[in-house]
Amino acid sequence: MPSRYFKTSGHLLVCQGKSCQTRGSALLYRALWNHLERDGLAYYKTGGSIRLTESGCLGACSYGPTLCVYRKRGGELEEGWYAAADLPLASAVARAVHEGAELPGEHRYGPTGE
Repeated sequence: MPSRYFKTSGHLLVCQGKSCQTRGSALLYRALWNHLERDGLAYYKTGGSIRLTESGCLGACSYGPTLCVYRKRGGELEEGWYAAADLPLASAVARAVHEGAELPGEHRYGPTGE
């Protein structure tokens, strides 16, 4: 792959639906963005590998902010869904994705691939 492409190990999405925004998802997105930048985890930083995107509704409206992560692990697509996400949890998810470690179990719901 040409060097102009960025290496990514995973993609985090923070819901920006109305219910999640009421519960602080816009602040979570900005704080997580700052964290990824500061710690060099953002995909465009040297050594970084995490993409972060604002998303539409992720379907856990009563339990927001909702965070979703997708990554390839062991040749398979792994996904993690988190309700009531806060910055410490989102940071732990980002670090696990970057390091190829197990995703945190706290506040996780939905498909786990098990």
